[in-house]
Amino acid sequence: MSIGLSEVSKAFGAERAVREVSLEIAPGEFFAVLGPSGCGKSTLLRLIAGLERADGGAIRIAGRTVADAGRHAPPEKRDVGVVFQSYALWPHMSVEANVAFPIESAGESGAAARDQARDHLRTVELDRYAARRPAELSGGQRQRVALARCLAQNAATVLMDEPLANLDPHLRAAMEVELSRFHERAGATVLYITHDQREAMALADRLAVMWQGRLLQVAAPDEIYRRPANERVARFIGRAAVLPAEVASVDGKEASVALAGVEVTAACDGESRSGPATVVIRPDDLVAEGEGALQGRVDRAVYRGGLWEASVTVDGLPEPVEVSLDRRVAKDEALPLSIRSAWVLPEG
Repeated sequence: MSIGLSEVSKAFGAERAVREVSLEIAPGEFFAVLGPSGCGKSTLLRLIAGLERADGGAIRIAGRTVADAGRHAPPEKRDVGVVFQSYALWPHMSVEANVAFPIESAGESGAAARDQARDHLRTVELDRYAARRPAELSGGQRQRVALARCLAQNAATVLMDEPLANLDPHLRAAMEVELSRFHERAGATVLYITHDQREAMALADRLAVMWQGRLLQVAAPDEIYRRPANERVARFIGRAAVLPAEVASVDGKEASVALAGVEVTAACDGESRSGPATVVIRPDDLVAEGEGALQGRVDRAVYRGGLWEASVTVDGLPEPVEVSLDRRVAKDEALPLSIRSAWVLPEG
């Protein structure tokens, strides 16, 4: 089902948690909201779920208005499933009983609910654990039980609030695969809240970057990484140097830019003009080579398994740039660099 928000706002006292947010999520889309702690993303999910009442604006689910100035449909009337960070499983019930509960609550017999629960557990590959209690499962398995229970609600829209935050890195990577499979099998519309940009990039069809209650940019993950809308998005997503430059000329969506005395060809949005500008350079935009046009010196280098990540001070640039290398480098080592691409931030 589609989700639509029009100028949705929410405040807690003097703190404005969500500020005039407008958003359209297509049926069957996996959509992530990404931002730092306290930016309002969990409040946004709770507004959509009906767990909080909006102060202003309108919310639509499957084309039906569930919240506006004159109405607030309760959570049970919104046909959404919610998966929380805490799993919210009943510890005294078996895995099967946890999953069967919403089916029985909808009026099915106990036998029918158990049959359907086993089907949903097979979907998340946990049917052999049906008789266990949640405490006997790993964190990843408990999260899969929560997903199965969400499936059991037959909700066409699933809201997930930081569902992997409590897992260790190995389990989080495994659960990313599980979540992708879950989305493919269920065909549900998924709204996924996270502060982890790696998760958001790996899972989402589209994502929104949220900051202080507002959505700064909504786009596909690769577009947000390669073409950030502003400096805040550029610095929040991945690693980037954001540098002053001078646009010499523009040809469509390509600009000739002067940076530290070197001419660089950069991508732009087609609206850029000649004159002062700001460019974004990612680690993969740089190449370390013997005859590089820029002269740099290594400030620090960290091994990341297969690659070295180096911070490099470059003559003529006001801040260090980050570069990925396939060889070891040492602090204070001279490192010539060439810029093979860059992005001119949109004006304003």
